[in-house]
Amino acid sequence: MKKIFLSTLAASLLYTTGIYAKETAAKDATVKQVNAIAMNNAKKAAKDSRNTLVKEAMESLKYAHDALVFLDKKEAKSATDALEKALGKLEVIMAAKDAPKVLPVDSVVRVYEYVGTSDSVKMAIKTAKELLDDYKVQEARALLLPLKSEIDVTVASLPLATYPDTLKLAAKYIHDNKMDKAKAVLSTALSTFVETTTVIPVPLLNATDLVEAAKVVAGTDTKRAQMYLEAAQEELKTAHYLGYVSHSSVTYKVLDELMDKTKRDITAKEIKETFKELQSKLKDFSAKVFFSKEKKEKK
Repeated sequence: MKKIFLSTLAASLLYTTGIYAKETAAKDATVKQVNAIAMNNAKKAAKDSRNTLVKEAMESLKYAHDALVFLDKKEAKSATDALEKALGKLEVIMAAKDAPKVLPVDSVVRVYEYVGTSDSVKMAIKTAKELLDDYKVQEARALLLPLKSEIDVTVASLPLATYPDTLKLAAKYIHDNKMDKAKAVLSTALSTFVETTTVIPVPLLNATDLVEAAKVVAGTDTKRAQMYLEAAQEELKTAHYLGYVSHSSVTYKVLDELMDKTKRDITAKEIKETFKELQSKLKDFSAKVFFSKEKKEKK
């Protein structure tokens, strides 16, 4: 498992600012409604991430595929022309500032939402430990499998470190009249992808939106603001028990204590600064919980 800093996608899910029209909760919304809006926004951001797929990468793949078709027909000149077009699309990307190391070509979004409470997570873990002590592994496994609440966004990408050179090698083989080798190399180029799954914990999305909702109503409805903060604490506790551990210097305990302080000082003049501090620490904590699992595979 490869740990990474908060990706662009993860950032868009937690802190959408102009990436898309984010739905906001009404000032009299229930906690359940705030959480539902947070989930809908996250799903929309994840689906919209497909729009960031690099157009040139898709066209490069198309031309590379065309080259393989031409090779099957023994049309070397057409295959060479198609490869030149495929490489031309890559040059546009690689010439750009901050050119990516991989080119996304497909994505899949999966949502797993745990509907229980932090107490039910804790109880399931306690029971599973007891079952494991009695070597009842499969029963313990059945209890632990549902214990996740996350959005997984899997992106398949072309590796820029190898893909352009593979196309050039295929073109060289065509020039040398080694058609079988050209076909083999091209088939490899069209079938090897880097697959990365970004994991975004749902309780942290909920906590982020609940804190924002509390901030909005704090000046006019202190009881509702406190209710939102208590719900945010519950979401953080759930994330904690589910094992979404942050590598930030900001700990779960620090956030929990700061939320207590925010609830206690909800009518204080400096409450805006307290909210600002809370949101800043929550952002830092959440950013370093997100991680990705990366692997190379042939499709």
